[in-house]
Amino acid sequence: MRLIENFIGGEYVAGQGGKTFEKRSPVDNRVIARITEAGQADVDAAVRAARAALEGEWGGLTLEQRVDLLYGVADEITRRFEDFVAAEMADTGQPSHVMRHVFIPRGAANFKVFADVVKNVPAESFQMATPDGRGALNYGIRVPKGVIGVISPWNAPFLLMTWKVGPALACGNTVVVKPSEESPHTAALLGEVMNSVGIPKGVYNVVQGFGPDSAGEFLTRHPGVDAITFTGETRTGAAIMKAASDGMRDVSFELGGKNAGIVFADADFDAAVDGIFRSAFLNTGQVCLGTERVYVERPIFERFVAALKTRAEAVKYGRPEDHAANYGPLISQEHKQKVMSYYRKAVEEGATLVTGGGEPAMPAELAEGAWVQPTIWTGLPETAAVVREEIFGPCCHIRPFDGEDEVVKLANATDYGLSTTIWTTNLARAHRVAARVEVGITWINSWFLRDLRTAFGGSKQSGIGREGGVHSLEFYTETRNICVKL
Repeated sequence: MRLIENFIGGEYVAGQGGKTFEKRSPVDNRVIARITEAGQADVDAAVRAARAALEGEWGGLTLEQRVDLLYGVADEITRRFEDFVAAEMADTGQPSHVMRHVFIPRGAANFKVFADVVKNVPAESFQMATPDGRGALNYGIRVPKGVIGVISPWNAPFLLMTWKVGPALACGNTVVVKPSEESPHTAALLGEVMNSVGIPKGVYNVVQGFGPDSAGEFLTRHPGVDAITFTGETRTGAAIMKAASDGMRDVSFELGGKNAGIVFADADFDAAVDGIFRSAFLNTGQVCLGTERVYVERPIFERFVAALKTRAEAVKYGRPEDHAANYGPLISQEHKQKVMSYYRKAVEEGATLVTGGGEPAMPAELAEGAWVQPTIWTGLPETAAVVREEIFGPCCHIRPFDGEDEVVKLANATDYGLSTTIWTTNLARAHRVAARVEVGITWINSWFLRDLRTAFGGSKQSGIGREGGVHSLEFYTETRNICVKL
């Protein structure tokens, strides 16, 4: 059985407290690794290593040298592509085609994209008049923020971790990463890549463990951490924000969502069914941008529900290495119990169960895995728990609507504001509705189509700040103004 250790100062090290915990496969519930749990002393060591690198060799590199190293990281990830695919499949149990075509390539791309952004972003300058007539020149420079605490989630572990580490390092910071306890493999494996391409020791550090009274809390409360970036649920974000207030440290949060999908009667019907199917059930519904509320214009409502039911009932369960499989398990037994509790609650609240609602019959070797059925409901009021609360599972509630104003009000009637997807062939309507929906990102006639240069983040309780392209620089750097009297 594999032992996964912390990665501190360029070395893999056991936790000083001697604690370990199990990582179980979501596919069959077997123990597949033991993970070293970082304590306060380990987090201290990681932060010290990050600070030393910042003040040492890493901090002395030119921008061009940094960019070259990050390109090397991306190339080495690509060279070790199969290792990262295998590690991610082990943690998540998701089909290999998702890893091969989305999550791992995007993880590698995050290093090149942000290296290019930092290399090409201009600085601002202003000439100003002075009383003596000689003038002055103001110009801005960007400097690294310092040691960044990176708290990353389990649903797309490598992609979402590198989405933070890539721009942080491109801007000249150092990082201490705390991956989810459910997905330790790829963060640990990336340490080997960093060493292989010559990233100075201490630039990239990983502390494994849990949240409260473990590595996560120790990292977010550490006074040596200059800023914290977190992707995860809203309640955890609130706790981290309280910790970050001690020292007035910056935060960047991408939090929960209860995203709406809006389908107008004039939509390309087959494309809309395919798009909503993906947005509700990709990665077994464990996508922060996923669609759990679907609003369909009444003339096509019944037809749409029937078509989505057919698609949901045709999923192919299987191990991630099974190329015929297109649907995996949830991340863990604990998360399965959460999702199943909502499945039961929907019935208790009077939902019409269109399909799913339980556990699939799996062969004996997979029977102990975290498998649940893709599930569709109709007939619930907007006050129902499964319509209001983020489930983070493969499910959606579908409701008919009769007009543009009505559906905008329905879409906005939530505490969250992360994303939405709108399906219509009326371009004017698409623009009108997109401007009125209170979310950070709207897709028109598509979903999960991401240009990494664009702003990404949530409104309301779905997050604080924006990342992506030059927007990431606002978080990962400090801008200083220099005024020169001429």
